[in-house]
Amino acid sequence: MTGYLDTLAGDLRRAAPEPARGFADALREGPHVAVIAELKRASPSAGSIAPDADVASTARAYAGGGAAAMSVLCAPRDFGGSLADLTAARAASPLPALAKDFTVFPQTVAAQRLAGADAVLVILALVTDDEAARLMQTADLLGMDVLVEAHDARELERAAGLEAQVVGVNARDLRTLEVNRERQLELLGRVHPGAVRVAESGISSAADVAEARDAGADAVLVGTALMRSPELLSELAEVPRR
Repeated sequence: MTGYLDTLAGDLRRAAPEPARGFADALREGPHVAVIAELKRASPSAGSIAPDADVASTARAYAGGGAAAMSVLCAPRDFGGSLADLTAARAASPLPALAKDFTVFPQTVAAQRLAGADAVLVILALVTDDEAARLMQTADLLGMDVLVEAHDARELERAAGLEAQVVGVNARDLRTLEVNRERQLELLGRVHPGAVRVAESGISSAADVAEARDAGADAVLVGTALMRSPELLSELAEVPRR
């Protein structure tokens, strides 16, 4: 596996359009809670959100509105996303970009890097620890950051064992699609020390950002609310850190 990854890393570093932007660093910096603004046309829970959204103009608006980073849906099924959207967003905006997809294979990480991704999402509910470690190692060799997503206490323990540097706590249950913010807020306080803590889902107001911050979050990831009301970004991006 190591030989394969070394070869892959060499190929991708030569083919990549430019060095990856610092996704994790962007979440740590600044006086305000970092906002990861998401480009999302649709979702299984909300249905159609903004099917005709212009990716480039949305990405530029996110940068101008105070976002620290952006997340780009790459999954075509249920979300209407693509790697082409990622490439277009990355070319239009200076923000570091997270490739948002159900990634399980190292080859997919490589494709995301070629499309312009600065970070990759690893959802612990979808992979074993060995598979997660392989994805994280691939991303590291390609100069990318990793957002490791957890939904419960056991997955937080796994994230700690994997020494994840950026941990997202998703308030949405992947099976029922229901949002439980109380559980999210409790789990944020249990993320292992030193990791950047990200509150995912259920954020639609500055008060929600402040609650996440008070629970320990360094950043929030917001998609549906911003796609429906882009002007909300300036309000969310002004919540001070603790």
